Amino acid sequence: MIEVNHVTKSFEGKTVLKAISAVFDPGKTNLIIGRSGSGKTVFMKTLIGLLKPDSGEILYNKRDIISMGKKELKYLRREMGMLFQGSALFDSMTVFENVMFPLVMFSEMNNKEKQKRAAFCLERVNLKDAGELYPAEISGGMMKRAAIARAIALNPEYLFCDEPNSGLDPKTSLLIDDLIYDITKEYKMTTVINTHDMNSVMNIGEKIIFINEGAKAWEGTKEEIMTSSNEALNDFVFASDLLKKVKIKEDTNEQ
Repeated sequence: MIEVNHVTKSFEGKTVLKAISAVFDPGKTNLIIGRSGSGKTVFMKTLIGLLKPDSGEILYNKRDIISMGKKELKYLRREMGMLFQGSALFDSMTVFENVMFPLVMFSEMNNKEKQKRAAFCLERVNLKDAGELYPAEISGGMMKRAAIARAIALNPEYLFCDEPNSGLDPKTSLLIDDLIYDITKEYKMTTVINTHDMNSVMNIGEKIIFINEGAKAWEGTKEEIMTSSNEALNDFVFASDLLKKVKIKEDTNEQ
């Protein structure tokens, strides 16, 4: 579990995060949504310790990441998996070597165990036969799956995903969503996803936090989002014509 209590962050006198409090539950897909510039990326970076807040606390199973020294932070990072927006695979490494990378850097396994773990992770994301290929030789969807395999290589307690569907077609996006959801359940990870993709929200959003102008403006489930009276949230969610029609239909049925 990750608990965030009254986290505030400013840059050059401008407050970007405004006393945000939230709880991210294990075994659930916790989604952070909001417009570009709303503060959700800064919030994610603060959550994982890349940025230090001006005030507040961030607790990983009661351990405050803000007060941790370098050694403690290093150990906590071993419990984290990261899926970056652009996959961030190393071009000069094969897919298998990319998945091996965190194991080589942080694991105390012997080489045979590392190879076995990397092979297992690739098989888990259906890339069993792509290990010897380089990132330039595989599709965008395969790159995302390889990045997921790398993110779970150390069997993390916490998985962070930054815009996991960026640049993918709708069908591939759905496959990535389902894979992240299934892995979250399988390993009971605390998964936190930054996204502006409403398809992802309605597909796998179990807990959703809406950030608007640096503040937590709404929190709820994907079912509750359809009937919310929050104006800013509705402007964000129902920006697409399809969802507007769904909203109008639901409102009409209630009358």
